[in-house]
Amino acid sequence: MKVVSHKEMCWRDDHEQVAYNQRVSRIRKHEYPMLRGLTYLDHGGTTLASRSLMQSFCSEMQSTLLANPHSDASNPSNTAIMVEETRREVLRMFNADPAHFDVVFTANATAAIKLVAEGFSGCRESFDYFYHRNSHTSLVGVRELAFHSHCFASNEEVSDWLSGTYDGLRDPQRPVLFAYPAQSNMNGERLPLEWAGKLRSSANHLKAYTLLDVAALVSTTPLDLSNHFLAPDFVTLSFYKIFGFPDLGALIVRKAAGHVFDNRRYFGGGTTEMTTCFGDAWVALKDSSLHARLEDGTIAFRSILALNLAITTHQDLFGGLEQVSKHTGWLANRLYQRLVNSRHSNNSPMYRIYKSEDSSYDDPQTQGATIAFNFYRSDGSYVGPWHVGSFLRKHAIHVRTGTLCNPAGISCALKLNSEWLRMAFERGYRCNTELDIVEGIPVGVVRITFGATNTIEDVEKLVSTLSQHILQEEDHLQTVKRKRIGKKDSVMGYTESKLVVEDFEAKPSKDVSPRVRSRFYSLRRLLGHCREKML
Repeated sequence: MKVVSHKEMCWRDDHEQVAYNQRVSRIRKHEYPMLRGLTYLDHGGTTLASRSLMQSFCSEMQSTLLANPHSDASNPSNTAIMVEETRREVLRMFNADPAHFDVVFTANATAAIKLVAEGFSGCRESFDYFYHRNSHTSLVGVRELAFHSHCFASNEEVSDWLSGTYDGLRDPQRPVLFAYPAQSNMNGERLPLEWAGKLRSSANHLKAYTLLDVAALVSTTPLDLSNHFLAPDFVTLSFYKIFGFPDLGALIVRKAAGHVFDNRRYFGGGTTEMTTCFGDAWVALKDSSLHARLEDGTIAFRSILALNLAITTHQDLFGGLEQVSKHTGWLANRLYQRLVNSRHSNNSPMYRIYKSEDSSYDDPQTQGATIAFNFYRSDGSYVGPWHVGSFLRKHAIHVRTGTLCNPAGISCALKLNSEWLRMAFERGYRCNTELDIVEGIPVGVVRITFGATNTIEDVEKLVSTLSQHILQEEDHLQTVKRKRIGKKDSVMGYTESKLVVEDFEAKPSKDVSPRVRSRFYSLRRLLGHCREKML
């Protein structure tokens, strides 16, 4: 038997991806006219809708009568039939057995997370909440409804908690909700999917449930829920991150955990069998299915029609998420290698890449197609992420900059504690604004997220444009140095004089109002800009 070497396997993978890259280039020309002349690298925000999808949707809307699904409760209408077909298609997409899972359509992943939080907040004993540092802000916000909350700072801390090491963090009287993302929306780190099964089988956590945010993961990668015993209790996602359209989300519920929603207090139109308002007011909720009593009001039935079309169209164009995952992973690895090996003329690094020590760009089990970085000048100082993003936009390259709605992930990556961040806020820092460097430290990153429509040409365009930015920054750095040293004197000729401008580092009194404090720091920033121009 012939043993294939690692080098030969890599060559085969590259050969396959080059061929697939050519296929994507052809698809892109016909299906994505909005990308002509543009390089779009923010698929983590949203991917783009194809021409075929939008044409199919417009055609269906013109030829199909869609009534409000609540109008024909006793005799299912075309709308109700279509909605249930799409619900089954979503479960099929994730290999989820309808006997064990249900799909609740929501506005987006955040709305799905909020729905779970409403269920737990209605518990008589309240609930304890534990979440991973890579959690999106929408997961972090659940803590405000909990009796007790804790943010895990590392994967090791999660493992210790699952094994029962942290007895002090448990209260046997209260249910526990453990939330984490399958993939960090900040740097693409992928977390162990088996945590859900370990929590369920742990004798130390008998009243514990798992909420898995897969919005970032499934934008490029398939998710398998075929083993219902090991699967999370609640899975949240946004379909526009996968297909570009429609603007729709979902909560996939493991039916065995559906009783959590018995505690939910709010009810909306379409979720009740009968409601009384006078005397001994009471309500009877629908009990035919979980989604029947959780989808408040009229669902976005036209968006659900579009979702059915989107699933089919995406499969036809790109061959499924397995192909997309391989392709985007290949692109991310190529870009990572280019950036991590980039050096200034003095051999100092050009980029600081924020990657987990536990992840690798050639291992899709640990790393997704996302790269978060900041930009160094040759003297080791940072170029602010907002300014890098602004430069790229001028060259028709779209990326994401800022703190990316990932507060703990950013603070850990940049090594910023809560006190320092409060100081930066008081000095006027706001996410994704021009003031992106505080005391020489960037408060945010530049993020690249690849999607199905990206090609290797996008990688080359980004790298070459960043190289132009490097040259501009280095020219600016040398100009500042020349102005500071060796200014020409009209009498004495060249002298080693230095232009001195006093630093305006005064601080306002602690007892002044926030409004006065904000104006003070605005004035200080203005004086700082004037100082830079003088230099």
